[in-house]
Amino acid sequence: MAVLSAAAPGETRTPPEVPKRPRSGRLRRVVGDNLLAYAFMAGGLACFALFSWYPLVRGIVLSFQQDNFVTDPYWVGTENYAALFEDPLFWTAWRNTLVFTGFALVFGYLVPLFLAILLNELRHLKGFFRVAVYLPVMLPPIVVVLLWRYFYDPGNGLFNTVLDAVGLPTSQWTQSPSTALFSLVLVSTWANLGGATLMYLAGLQSIPGELYEAAELDGASVWQRLRHVTIPQLRFLMLVLLLLQVIATVQVFIEPYQLTGTTNPDTITVMVLIYRYAFTVNNDFGLAAAMSVTLFVVLAVFSAVYLRLTRGQES
Repeated sequence: MAVLSAAAPGETRTPPEVPKRPRSGRLRRVVGDNLLAYAFMAGGLACFALFSWYPLVRGIVLSFQQDNFVTDPYWVGTENYAALFEDPLFWTAWRNTLVFTGFALVFGYLVPLFLAILLNELRHLKGFFRVAVYLPVMLPPIVVVLLWRYFYDPGNGLFNTVLDAVGLPTSQWTQSPSTALFSLVLVSTWANLGGATLMYLAGLQSIPGELYEAAELDGASVWQRLRHVTIPQLRFLMLVLLLLQVIATVQVFIEPYQLTGTTNPDTITVMVLIYRYAFTVNNDFGLAAAMSVTLFVVLAVFSAVYLRLTRGQES
């Protein structure tokens, strides 16, 4: 058995060096330890690559080509984007989309909040009213559109029948330039407010009751409790929903496509114009892809700016 020699007085003993494990060996061990996790992730990554990343890259490439999916495509550079900016419908579609988004946020963002507050204060039939509010979300979009098409029918529609019964003038609704876009906003709001309402309701029920009790003891009114307790506690949820609703409403398609078609300049939106470029008038998927990339860039820039401006306001 080896005997360690004692160190001389005043001499510091240096511990023996432990040989370092080769870097490649550590890398193999890390990969081996996480191999099962990588295997589980492989399916999800493959789906993302096939159904999200590949179409995105393919769409960007297609926006620089002339392609109708019948003849061979050929490269046109930025001609598709130049043609977009020269098309009067491009600016009309963006104007209609922004107006639609503005009206949709007024109703689809604020109405669910106050509706959730009312549902949260109910003492009876809570389940019934929650189901009633969420029911339109469960209906297929085409069913919603057909239902509202009957409501808006200028001849025997429900709305004109009621207006005529009370002696008020009837309206053309989706066929009138002054009311067409607002009529689409009502359809979209009714069909989608249930999801936002339930999210707000869940947020309201997570607010500690002690905050409201303390506010009542301080003599706060209902409006003051809403302003100083409810809204600050829901700030993060409201910021997230605002971003999601802007992204969703800018991409509106079903309502204008089914109720007013693709040729009405008063209600044509960005998504309807993309469909028009690809399938109805131009049959030019390159031009439609250029419009899609433009929409993607606008939403990406808006999201980045919005997240930058709202950073630090979540709490």
